[in-house]
Amino acid sequence: MKKLVSINIKSDFGFLKKPDTNDPIYLTFNMLHKPSLLGILGAIIGEKGFQKHDEMPEYYKKLKSLEVSIAPLEENGKAYHENGNFSKTIIKYNNTTGLASEEEGGNLMITEQTLVAPAFKCWIMLNMENKIESKLYNYLKECKAEYLPYLGKNEFSLWWDNFEEYEYEPLSPEGVFQINSLFIKEETVKEGKYDPIFQLDMSSFAGKEYLYFERLPVSYETTKLFQYEYEDFAFTNWQLKQNYRLPSKHPLYILSSDEIIQLF
Repeated sequence: MKKLVSINIKSDFGFLKKPDTNDPIYLTFNMLHKPSLLGILGAIIGEKGFQKHDEMPEYYKKLKSLEVSIAPLEENGKAYHENGNFSKTIIKYNNTTGLASEEEGGNLMITEQTLVAPAFKCWIMLNMENKIESKLYNYLKECKAEYLPYLGKNEFSLWWDNFEEYEYEPLSPEGVFQINSLFIKEETVKEGKYDPIFQLDMSSFAGKEYLYFERLPVSYETTKLFQYEYEDFAFTNWQLKQNYRLPSKHPLYILSSDEIIQLF
């Protein structure tokens, strides 16, 4: 038996480091991505993280098959983002542990881009016949965690609320539709936009449409380096045409809340 649930994840700050940036500034992904979300879920149920070189962590081995969906959070009429983007700031600090730099004194000066008040809605498909996933269901519902979850760094602790369950069914669009989550795109989104010929009040739409893109990790490679595998994602409040092509291996679902999401 499968259950689709969602939680709202919030933090005062976040840092989801891009592995291809280092000097002179560490940059962060804007959006929570699947490998990071799996790490958060693993911490909640007490699974171990990276422990040994060349060995995939326990949480990832046990949770990598989960299907999830992610969106920047909007709740009670409040949007925690602006057109899909979160506020960011630059933080400078010194790492004086002596382990981070081979320079004299062992002091490393770090400049780091940081997310400010990021918040996400996350949907998770759970197989209740799987012991680990059943445990995760109970912990999410009861707001209980074995380890303190954080958003990229130990000092950026996070919390979650608004646990919800949904009835759901696969969706094959029979008209225009809007996806309420991030979705993996295979073709240009702009060409798939629904553009009605007649609108009664054009001014009411002016400046309110947006289209957000980001190339995000979806998994780890199976090589010893454990580098990210990526997909191109989009998030928009545009309505899409019925024939807009989406990846067949990542179907759309319509939920009892009338939301449409893509699980990946």
